[in-house]
Amino acid sequence: MSQWLPLLILATSLVPALLTFFLDQDQHRLRNTLNLGGALAKLGLVVYLLVDVAQGTFHEVRFDLLPGQFLLLRVDALALLFLALSALLWLLTTIYAIAYFDRKPNLSRFFGFFGLCVFATTGIALAGSLLTFFVFYELLTLSTWPLVVHKQNPESMAAGRTYLRYALPSSTVLLLAILWLQNLAGPIEFTGGPDLAGQDPDTLRVIFVLFVIGLGMKAAVVPLHGWLPAAMAAPAPVSALLHAVAVVKAGAFGFVRVIHDVFGIEQVTALGLGMPLAVLASITIIYGSLKALGQQGIKRRLAYSTVSQVSYILLGAALAGPFALIGGLAHLVHQGLMKITLFFCAGIYDERAGIRRIDQLDGIGARMPWTSVCFSLGALGMIGLPPMAGFVTKIYLGIGGLEVGAPWVIGVLGASTLLNAAYFLPLLYRIWFVESASGDRPGERPLGIVAPAVLTGLAAIAVGLFAGSAVSPLAWASLIVERTYSP
Repeated sequence: MSQWLPLLILATSLVPALLTFFLDQDQHRLRNTLNLGGALAKLGLVVYLLVDVAQGTFHEVRFDLLPGQFLLLRVDALALLFLALSALLWLLTTIYAIAYFDRKPNLSRFFGFFGLCVFATTGIALAGSLLTFFVFYELLTLSTWPLVVHKQNPESMAAGRTYLRYALPSSTVLLLAILWLQNLAGPIEFTGGPDLAGQDPDTLRVIFVLFVIGLGMKAAVVPLHGWLPAAMAAPAPVSALLHAVAVVKAGAFGFVRVIHDVFGIEQVTALGLGMPLAVLASITIIYGSLKALGQQGIKRRLAYSTVSQVSYILLGAALAGPFALIGGLAHLVHQGLMKITLFFCAGIYDERAGIRRIDQLDGIGARMPWTSVCFSLGALGMIGLPPMAGFVTKIYLGIGGLEVGAPWVIGVLGASTLLNAAYFLPLLYRIWFVESASGDRPGERPLGIVAPAVLTGLAAIAVGLFAGSAVSPLAWASLIVERTYSP
């Protein structure tokens, strides 16, 4: 059973995806059943594994490809942090997408690639070696491109070209880094990293920089972030998936693996690489927020917010302290819940009321109360209002900065908070305090597009309010640090 569980988890995404491609356009009920069934099965397996791994067990399966080369799937505590987020948000996004698209054309193609995207994300979470990680990392690129260009209009096709212009060169750099490091140290598993003692420090620094470039694109690190705002041409369910759980989180998760499971935090510190990476993350945090201020499109403002917020995870991973790492890992879940809430609501505004720009939000709170409350919860969480998820993240990152003798981190977090407020509060003011010139009341129907936003909005409060509980993302992040990364 230990060997079969990782394969079963992958199958819950892969099988529905492959079957969906063969369905006719009018087979809506069967297509929905396949995708919802797969999402529910995956979530059930993840819940079982959370209980199992919390007790100290892990599961893995290995496939030999060539002499010395293999694919390795492993379920450990870090994998489950990402996997649990993926499983929960896949289910909610599937419900949302079914209601959002209704009977629109090309849905078998959409849900087929949607399932492949989740399959690739699951593989990234379960990857137990660098080679396995790269295989699923590239599959994620190939499966998300059709989602970005789904509308097939000039804007989405241009966004797809931009995505590939960023993705393909960065993937080449990532492969070069992996091959170079494996040439020095042999096949690399995520079990504490290879023995790099005796290797030339300058060579290791160059390889590490190559990893930063290769992973930085998907993590939207400045200056490799330009594809993400362009990708807002995609439908709302795709935007939600890209920003909350799939592409940007794959890059951030990859940074955590490379820093702590490939090089090791002691080696990264000895090479003098941790603080420069933390500075790069801080620059991205501030830059993303400043760019968000100038955006008039709701989704583009949210996109630059993602550029900023995802680098909180990178900052936590780069600082060589337990508190910072706990905050960064917890933010992987926290940001996912808050950002998917915002994108769900942006999609509802667009689909039900034709609202795409900030200046169109006037008075929408009274006309679409459920959606507007959820949007407000997501925005206030991003700002860091106590006791929501964003507040917990910033407290731990701030303590983590002080812990490692980097008090400037407090300044970065403070500036980020002020900028968060500067680009979110004007939206909330328009939603709740400016009267609408229109007297119409757009319906918040069907339930399938509103309920997921309500659930994720409530979850963003709950993970902050109950951060001290034994089942919170913060508690799981603490478990990961205690088991694996403590000195």
